Amino acid sequence: MNEFTQTLEQVNPIIVWGANNENFEALKKQFPKLKIVARGNEVKVLGDETELHLFQNKFSEILKHIDQYQSLTPNDILHILGSPETSADSEKSTEKTNGSEPIVFGPNGIVVKARTANQRRMVESIATNDVIFAIGPAGTGKTYTAVALAVRSLKNKEIKRIILTRPAVEAGENLGFLPGDLKEKIDPYLRPLYDALDDMIPADKLKLYLENRTIEIAPLAFMRGRTLDNCFVILDEAQNATDMQLKMFLTRMGPTAKFIVTGDVTQIDLPKIQQSGLHTALRILPEIKGIDIIYLSGEDVVRHKLVRRILEAYGDIQK
Repeated sequence: MNEFTQTLEQVNPIIVWGANNENFEALKKQFPKLKIVARGNEVKVLGDETELHLFQNKFSEILKHIDQYQSLTPNDILHILGSPETSADSEKSTEKTNGSEPIVFGPNGIVVKARTANQRRMVESIATNDVIFAIGPAGTGKTYTAVALAVRSLKNKEIKRIILTRPAVEAGENLGFLPGDLKEKIDPYLRPLYDALDDMIPADKLKLYLENRTIEIAPLAFMRGRTLDNCFVILDEAQNATDMQLKMFLTRMGPTAKFIVTGDVTQIDLPKIQQSGLHTALRILPEIKGIDIIYLSGEDVVRHKLVRRILEAYGDIQK
């Protein structure tokens, strides 16, 4: 009798076998000629060589499915194994979830996709442009969409690293009064980037990525002197970067990098004597081929419905 053994590495066995072993039972049902034994993070299969070879190939596809979607159901198993009884259901499910094509699948079945026309423009633009400016008010999903595009590129092995950065606008005296070391001082400014990553990458894998610097989150000042290549780089809150800082950032770009710059020109926290570098960039860069500027508006707000009304109210005051 032939035997096949595989250790489940970097994958949660609970996702593989399902609640109450429902995935395990579905798998056994599809391979009645094989004896399948699962213990912890190891699976051992015994039986005919031809059946074993088929199981090995299909089980590899199941693990790829989990890596991409971070979930698995008995219907997914039937679909992967080519069972005809689920094909119609799968098509309906695809139509139902694809108001627009998913950008990335996060933990616990989270589906991240463009939800507005301008978010979809960001998704389409990154395929043909190496630098995108996404400009818009709070709640329009510009940072979230940018992070999703970066995570997708990493999962598809199009790039090797993700670098997320923001200006720490209180980088003078106020920052010094915050407790802790430098990382603890700057982390509060970078929290929105961590929040987006939490939705898109399982906690254990995200921790590993941060430790081995596959994903790096750092204040804008730390970009000086570097060449950023084979990576996806996002500058968030760019309205708080000065002319010199934004020029410094954009000139870090290596030959195979992708850059997304996000900002809200109505929320500038710089001292009044300092001009936002974002204003300058939006004035002088639009005609350069390979750079796209996308303006999001209140129509793109995807937070609570009141956010759009709040933006409109403040807009009326500023007129």
